[in-house]
This record gives sequence, C-alpha cells and structure tokens, in this order.
Amino acid sequence: MKNLFFIFLLLLSAHAYAVEPSEMLPDPALEARAREISQNLRCLVCQGQDIDDSQADLAGDLRRLVRARITAGDTDAQVYGFIKARYGDYVLMNPPLEGRTALLWAAPLLALCAGLGIAFLFIRKNGGS
Repeated sequence: MKNLFFIFLLLLSAHAYAVEPSEMLPDPALEARAREISQNLRCLVCQGQDIDDSQADLAGDLRRLVRARITAGDTDAQVYGFIKARYGDYVLMNPPLEGRTALLWAAPLLALCAGLGIAFLFIRKNGGS
C-alpha cells in the first residue's frame, strides 16, 4: 500500500505537458526542437506559463504553428522571429534587453527596491522595535 502511495506522489510531481499526442511530430529530433521552442514561448492567455504547459486554445494554436514552421524547414531563430513578429517581444519567456523591453527586465529589481524602501520606512517610523 505504501508503494502505491509513493507512485501516486511521483505521478503528481511529474511535469505535465499540455501537448496533445496528435500535435506531436513523428521525428523525435524535430519534436525535441518543438518542445524546446515551446518552453521558451509565453502563453498570452495564462501569461505565467509557457505554451508547452498551457491548456489554453491559443497556446495549442502556437504549438501547432511552431511545429508547422519546423516542418517547413525553419531554423529555431526563424521560428522565434516569425512568432515574435506576430505577437511582439512579450511572447518570449526571456525577451531581449532593448530599450522597449527594459521595463520588463527592471520590474523585479524595482519591486525589490520599493519593498526594501517601505520596510526601511516602517522600521524607522516604529523606532526599530
């Protein structure tokens, strides 16, 4: 009985992909490329997930688009470029550091500084105790 419980826990902890079997490419090398690209593209509906993990319809459309571009012979850079041209930098999980994406990169640092500033003011106001 313990073994079944541990197997159940392992299954729960396994990374669940949203890729449907009908979407998968027959060539394992091409499918691996598609998976890697999909893990670097943001789901525009879920926003916190990559399209490989997302169940959203748009994510499924993007996964199929990635596979179609790979099957057509595009390089990884061409696939990223095609999708970026349609959806902008935000679709990339790691957008390039440019003038217009600087806020995306700076936001975590700005939030940390704001939090530290608020904590400092709170401690100073209450006399440190």
